[in-house]
Amino acid sequence: MRKKGILEEFQKEELELIGKKIKYLRIKAGYSNYEDFAHDADIARAQYGKYENGANLMITTLMKILKHHKMTLADFFNMNLE
Repeated sequence: MRKKGILEEFQKEELELIGKKIKYLRIKAGYSNYEDFAHDADIARAQYGKYENGANLMITTLMKILKHHKMTLADFFNMNLE
């Protein structure tokens, strides 16, 4: 079994942060569950749930999510959850 490298750990942490941010935006927009948001944003529900939990996603998918929230990539990456 291969040990995770520093880069892989960093990527995992960053993807988890992205997931937390999109979950925050969903809740802030009034969606109590991810399935309703995914439906409205035209994203596969099961896949969107994985994104909120830190699964890797394509930048075009992130842009689609952010478009639904009327937010730019710059706004998203500068957003602080604290």
